[in-house]
Amino acid sequence: MSGNSKKQPVSIKILGKDYKVVCSEEEQETLMQSAQELDEQMRKIRDSGKVTGADRIAVMAALNLTHDLREPKTSPATEEKDIINQLANLRHKIENTLKIQKSS
Repeated sequence: MSGNSKKQPVSIKILGKDYKVVCSEEEQETLMQSAQELDEQMRKIRDSGKVTGADRIAVMAALNLTHDLREPKTSPATEEKDIINQLANLRHKIENTLKIQKSS
């Protein structure tokens, strides 16, 4: 957590335990969202019954979340194709609109 603004303690709850984390005001909302996501991930692992113990659940949740961050949502080639398709559709719409206006 970084930033130049005043640091404040923030209370978060993960698997029923309270934690205090010091962060800047700008980071509080993101911290709260991150804590909620971690709590949800840990609860899901705990409720599956496959992993026991808070420390093991925490490690598995950390591995899952880190894996999700490293796994690309879409490849750059896919994103480029999507953009090209969107531009082609826009061009087609513009051309159709211009044809309609010319014939009116």
